[in-house]
Amino acid sequence: MPIDESVNLRVTHSNLKNFSADVHFSLQMTVESAKDKLWKKCGTSVDSMSLELYDDAGAKVHELKDNLRPLGFYSPQDGYQLHIIDLDPSSVTSGGWLEDTSLVEKFSISEEAFDKLDGTFRKFKEKLASKNPSILEKKIPDNYMEDFCSNIKVGDRCEVEPGGKRGVVKFVGRAENIAPGFWVGIQYDEPLGKHNGIVKGKCYFDCPPLHGALLRPDKVKVGDFPECDPFEEDEI
Repeated sequence: MPIDESVNLRVTHSNLKNFSADVHFSLQMTVESAKDKLWKKCGTSVDSMSLELYDDAGAKVHELKDNLRPLGFYSPQDGYQLHIIDLDPSSVTSGGWLEDTSLVEKFSISEEAFDKLDGTFRKFKEKLASKNPSILEKKIPDNYMEDFCSNIKVGDRCEVEPGGKRGVVKFVGRAENIAPGFWVGIQYDEPLGKHNGIVKGKCYFDCPPLHGALLRPDKVKVGDFPECDPFEEDEI
């Protein structure tokens, strides 16, 4: 029984500039079968697909024109590039919209039509205000929780509750693009945060990714909180 030899090729596409995939092929499969396998990966139909083979130096070595030939006839080697050319101008891959979402038509609705919808947050607020108008009139003052910051300064070791997460204070002050009042920026000792100190496009402090948190000061306790020993829990 003959051995089913195979090859790994790097597949690229004429219309999909960001598409690149390493695909495993049997050398015994026909060119048409290879095209069918690629159609399921990139969306170009078999009838609209032309294939070109490039060596590892980027030089074209073959055009795979005969669909009935086995792939091995064209002597591909591991690491060669198999380039798909989509010949259909109306193909789903044409125009770049599969990669550039700015080209996709966005759903929009007029203010008049939106006002007629039920179950929206706008309708919820209107209903809430009709029952208790004072709820929407309450605003957070600019000095909210300022008193909690009196003993917190940048560089302090701290512990955050709930959860007992430890870290160092990196920011104390207002963050108007989030909400009025005072905030404390923490760099956690471990990747237990949500960001790298940049929140809603504004940099409040600098720290490694997933180590940053911005919290109200009432959740931050400063003091002698050394970094936790990662092996401590394993000790008996």
